[in-house]
Amino acid sequence: MDGREAQPATTPEVITTATGFADVVAALRDQPRYALDTEFHRERTYFPRLALVQLAWDGGLVLVDPLTVDIAPLAEVLAGPGTAVLHAATQDLEVLELACGTVPQLLFDTQIAAGFVGMSSPSLSELHDRRLGKALPKGDRLTDWLRRPLSDDQLRYAASDVAELLHLQDILSEELERRGRLPWAAAECALLVARARGGRDPELAYLRIKEVRQLRGKALGVAKAVAAWRERRAAQIDQPTRHVLPDLAVAGIAQRAPATLSELRKVRGVEDRHLRGVVGEELLAAVIAGAAAPAPTRPTTLRTEVPRELRAAVGLLSAWVTQLARDLELDATLLATRSDLEDFLRNDADARLAVGWRAELVGDQIRQLLEGEAALAFDGHGRLVIEARSRRSL
Repeated sequence: MDGREAQPATTPEVITTATGFADVVAALRDQPRYALDTEFHRERTYFPRLALVQLAWDGGLVLVDPLTVDIAPLAEVLAGPGTAVLHAATQDLEVLELACGTVPQLLFDTQIAAGFVGMSSPSLSELHDRRLGKALPKGDRLTDWLRRPLSDDQLRYAASDVAELLHLQDILSEELERRGRLPWAAAECALLVARARGGRDPELAYLRIKEVRQLRGKALGVAKAVAAWRERRAAQIDQPTRHVLPDLAVAGIAQRAPATLSELRKVRGVEDRHLRGVVGEELLAAVIAGAAAPAPTRPTTLRTEVPRELRAAVGLLSAWVTQLARDLELDATLLATRSDLEDFLRNDADARLAVGWRAELVGDQIRQLLEGEAALAFDGHGRLVIEARSRRSL
């Protein structure tokens, strides 16, 4: 980065034609970086429904209306050499993959970057306040982005989400460079890009239903089969799973394993609208198949437990990581989560604390602790530290 502040246009142009969007793609094709954000809804659908795409680059800012323009051609830009700058990009990446068939190959996530300079998962508004010294325009958090026409206030609010992202990238990159952490942030962003974003596995859908977590044996088998059917049905008709069948009904069906449509209708949470047409027969077939199948083994039980002698260490190490993150001005969740600590103590092959900068800051010190070469102690001022072991008993 050369430190220059990006200067996107202050008044956004709304793109509503394929020709206009082709011009935008052409303009972005050779840009070294561009800011991107999306507005979408998923309350009434299974898949997120894209409502607006905001794009900014050095000298330009546009809002693309995906209700009138196919944004699939943006894939050329996403797959190109330019760096996409987003804030809290996880859901945007899912939306882009669905709409364009790909995600940015190079990503700079300003929320991730901020975590490496001491900010804990800040909102974009907080970043504006703390790094730019100015507030974002206020908008209605529950605004309907799918309603047309969009108001001037909505357009200004949407534009503000990308107008300063390139400037924020410059500021954060300089801070990261000063601290020697720019490679850390780049690696974390690359992991986000590489993370699988495929559809949810129907065969694991039952694990997300609180009401069935305590079921065992045949009942759990029915719950798994019914939840899998519900997930596939929801994707097929693009409706939320709760519209296909509520969680309460899945749990009730699992406990009673009804064998007829008449028995199905007696289950709490099951209504006639859930059984219309062939749907009732499909649901009943799922119940019968689940009851006949071997009881499922929960994936969570496949992971070995933290060795008994090390379980007490998890809490202490979590407290130490929190202290270390504070000292290093790092977001503690970026440094090491409780799951990261447990993975490391189990000696998992994919433990994040065993490689890279996390190993240097955390993993290597814990390993010395486990090998008896170091000790975890209070420093006399309320801080936990890992220090060389004296091997002297008190």
